[in-house]
Amino acid sequence: MKSMFKITGALVVVFMLASCVVHDNGRGNGAKPLPPGQAKKIYGGSAKDYAPGQVKKRNRY
Repeated sequence: MKSMFKITGALVVVFMLASCVVHDNGRGNGAKPLPPGQAKKIYGGSAKDYAPGQVKKRNRY
């Protein structure tokens, strides 16, 4: 009977640990997004492509 409790307890612990979900959005806590000039250097193109204020000027439909 004791071994049945141990097996059941171990299974409960395994299921509890397996149910953990970690959400990662790619940035650390409090990290700021890249400035447009830095994004341009890394990914290429124009800095306007990465600037949030230039969204209205995009005609990519």
